[in-house]
Amino acid sequence: MNSILDQLADVLEQRKTADPDSSYVSSLYAKGLDAILKKIGEEATETVMAAKDGDADKIVYEVADLWFHSLVLLSHQNLSPDDVLEELGRRFGLSGLEEKASRGKN
Repeated sequence: MNSILDQLADVLEQRKTADPDSSYVSSLYAKGLDAILKKIGEEATETVMAAKDGDADKIVYEVADLWFHSLVLLSHQNLSPDDVLEELGRRFGLSGLEEKASRGKN
């Protein structure tokens, strides 16, 4: 059985060819990268505000929105949740300081 991330990724791929008038995700794809990034920014801000309020239900709700719109971005860029999970797996077992140092200076 697919994970919910895999199921969402499949639906998001299907929405690439759907009529933008029939699907919220299709309408985001049609509007382009800037519209998707704007939604991620909005959802990140709402997540921060929910965390500041300390309401667990609101935090979960807003993080779900943030993750969803991040998945839309991945799909728009022809990436998948597995790409992110592989990166997280690569980092697993490294301390945060070691991982950051491995990136070099930006």
